[in-house]
Amino acid sequence: MQKLTGKQKRFLRAEAHEFSPVFQIGKNDLTEEIVEEYIEALSKRELMKVQVLQNSNLTAKEAAAFIESHSEITVVQVIGKVLVLYLPAEEEKYQKYSTNLPKAAGN
Repeated sequence: MQKLTGKQKRFLRAEAHEFSPVFQIGKNDLTEEIVEEYIEALSKRELMKVQVLQNSNLTAKEAAAFIESHSEITVVQVIGKVLVLYLPAEEEKYQKYSTNLPKAAGN
């Protein structure tokens, strides 16, 4: 998993500000299959929001920990019940954010 700097996270948070959640986590909670769906979606968009519904047995922080421990996805931000997820796309035509990320110090 790529470790993002504060500046890179700030850039991604700003880019995701206007987004609406693409997925919702409900009473069925999270499974590895659902995380695979997130990876598939992120392979074409790199950045998205996921909302944790009130009827979920997980908190947003628990969901973030599950996603990060079961994938290469980086949780950029947890605010309220919304997660901002980032995964650099492998295909160049989908690399909108990864190519514009501010460079990490020392690169």
